[in-house]
Amino acid sequence: MKRTMTWTTAFLASCTLLLAACGAGNTDTSNTGTNTASNTSTTTSISGPIPIGIAFAQTSNVALLGQEGVAGAKIAEKYFNDQGGINGKKIKLIFQDAGGDEAGAINAFQTLINKDKVVGIIGPTLSQQAFSAAPIAERAKTPVIGASTTAKGVPEIGDYIARVSASVSVVAPNSVKAALKQNPNIKKVAVFYAQNDAFNKSETEIFQKTVKDQGLELVTVQKFQTTDTDFQAQATNALNLKPDLIIISGLAADGGNLVRQLRELGYKGTIIGGNGLNSSNVLSVCKALCDGVMIAQAYSPEHPGEINAAFRKAYVEQYKKEPPQFSAQAFTAVQVYVEALKALDQKTKINTLPIDKLRTELNKQILAGKYKTPLGEISFTPEGEIVQKDFYVAQIKMEKDGNNGKFAFLK
Repeated sequence: MKRTMTWTTAFLASCTLLLAACGAGNTDTSNTGTNTASNTSTTTSISGPIPIGIAFAQTSNVALLGQEGVAGAKIAEKYFNDQGGINGKKIKLIFQDAGGDEAGAINAFQTLINKDKVVGIIGPTLSQQAFSAAPIAERAKTPVIGASTTAKGVPEIGDYIARVSASVSVVAPNSVKAALKQNPNIKKVAVFYAQNDAFNKSETEIFQKTVKDQGLELVTVQKFQTTDTDFQAQATNALNLKPDLIIISGLAADGGNLVRQLRELGYKGTIIGGNGLNSSNVLSVCKALCDGVMIAQAYSPEHPGEINAAFRKAYVEQYKKEPPQFSAQAFTAVQVYVEALKALDQKTKINTLPIDKLRTELNKQILAGKYKTPLGEISFTPEGEIVQKDFYVAQIKMEKDGNNGKFAFLK
């Protein structure tokens, strides 16, 4: 049995839910009021395509990450339906824009659970959103698979919350070790992080601990907001201390701008980006100045295996570039639902189960399964944490025109 979330988290989630229900003109309020998690239980079974909810950021400053998840999910929908779906029954992905904040994720989860009657949800994009929105799914006993939520504590939100995105504590240290392998003379380290985002606060703690564990000197910790565009003050403060290595925990837009401004101010040392910069969309932000940034990865397009070859081929054909990690993780999350639904359907025909019973049995099947995915073979702990073997570190290599580049995987 999982640990339940703390009372503090529950209280904050409840407060955010109330704010979302009362406010904001740009959110869809059609499912608020009487349409709450307590009303989701129904005896109706699924007669048509099997609905799976996707709650990614399609707008806001988080959209650069969310759009990659949408791309991976859509490729998965076509691929698995072409393969026969769920023993002949098609899946249907239902997309709700979770935006970049807690209210957007809450609204998306409510709509998917109560109005769209999905069997489960993939999302949201940010861990910060998960801590507010996932408890809604937990109360409604609706499975959630996070595809980019890597902060500490996400699977522990509840029994119905899992993720295919490996914990930051597992992934982040790899990039520091790779940087030291490239340059053993690194001694002084400056750390930057977005203080208004739960994931980045979690990630920077891991980075700072790794720096100290490696015997390096942490000369400064600089804070910023994910909505910031001007980093001159923080960058200047850090560069005055002459760091050999800079580590950034932010998102693609703010992180990319910070990289650009550090280089423009003359910094020539090594830069490590956290998981929020693990997106090909960052290349359009810092352009030529992205060159050399190192980022730990939970996915490689070169990973052997039939399913990754199929995913990679489909992605390259559609987008004319290698698939990024967030797309691969979203594809993997859809795959987990498909394979769990197929296994469940072989035991009991899923179109005979009422939606509440289907959700409960599906959650059990998800956690019990093993899956050969683009990420490699994965499974889940009883708490819903991904068990994954293969990890990587990539370095951005920009072309001479400064407009195109790729993640080159280090051996």
